[in-house]
Amino acid sequence: MRIGIVAGEASGDLLAAGLIKAIKADHPEAEFEGIAGPAMQEAGCKALYPAEKLAVMGLVEVLAHYRELKGIQNHVIKHFLDNPPDVFIGVDAPDFNLTVERKLKQQGIKSVHYVSPSVWAWRQYRVKKIARSVDLMLTLFPFEADFYREHQVAVEFVGHPLAEMIPLEADPVAARQKLNLPVDKKLVAILPGSRMSEAKMLTQLMLEAASQVANQYPETEFVIPLATAKIRQHVEAVYDSLADRPVIHLLDGQSRQVMAAVDVIMLASGTAALEAMLYKRPMVVTYKLSPLTYFIVKWLIKTEFVSLPNILAGQEVAKELIQDQATPNNLAEAVIKLLQDSSMVEAMSQQFKEIHIQLKQDASYKAAQAVLALIGANKLNNKF
Repeated sequence: MRIGIVAGEASGDLLAAGLIKAIKADHPEAEFEGIAGPAMQEAGCKALYPAEKLAVMGLVEVLAHYRELKGIQNHVIKHFLDNPPDVFIGVDAPDFNLTVERKLKQQGIKSVHYVSPSVWAWRQYRVKKIARSVDLMLTLFPFEADFYREHQVAVEFVGHPLAEMIPLEADPVAARQKLNLPVDKKLVAILPGSRMSEAKMLTQLMLEAASQVANQYPETEFVIPLATAKIRQHVEAVYDSLADRPVIHLLDGQSRQVMAAVDVIMLASGTAALEAMLYKRPMVVTYKLSPLTYFIVKWLIKTEFVSLPNILAGQEVAKELIQDQATPNNLAEAVIKLLQDSSMVEAMSQQFKEIHIQLKQDASYKAAQAVLALIGANKLNNKF
């Protein structure tokens, strides 16, 4: 059995590696080749190109690398047309993979896409291209599978790997001890985003809100896990400029340990909200864009909520303060409410736990089952 597989960023590399291991557990003879990161190569995938070649972020950067990316894409298509695999699997990286999948599918090669683009949220017309490109879509969330069924695209909800990695019950005391954080204080995490553009937009807002919270609750301290050295420099500069400085612990990385350790989280909308939900932590979600970008995005977005916890719950469980609503006063008020209202926090945590259980599906195993069933090779009887 030969399987073509392409992943781009680090998250895709890990997803693909889990899928490779799950298929090999039942088909040890299976051969994998494509665009592979270190985890995929360690799992036994032959790399035509390293995954880092596709990890290009931003419009300007993509344009600068367009010729190289197009050349890689054309070579991958030609390679698999000349040497047809039993199935081709594109893991995330939709701008690259959907074209490869469509070209291969047109020539009778089965194609699978693992991780849905956010087509359910905006630019829904893309579902027509997806339908032409894939024989099977594998989704991380149940509402995504519902969307594809409505559009007559073959789909399988496999669950989210993070739901396997993050325990149903985290130990906040152990997490605090590991991070050398006080065990006798109320702790609020501040996550201003992993990109510099997000940090520049949100750090001042969040730190001013933290000052207001600390004024009312002096025993509260704040923890900021910093994604990069540049973001750390920016946060330190903003903190130094504050007239009223709360007690803040700055940490390099370790955002998940921080989430496990704290009482409340104030964060930028994004993957961090999903992680906070899986740690069952009460949160306040915020985001700001430039006025023009927000005006455009507002008309394109088709979902009622912006954060995954609320989308998954179908209601506003976590407070969302977006754009004009994102003020220090509003953020501070929302955080204080969570620090005060234990019954509200308990209800939120219970709802998050129910969603966690729903997402905990053994994603790699289910994805492997679905891929093998597609090509008539499903012999998976026992979990690896």
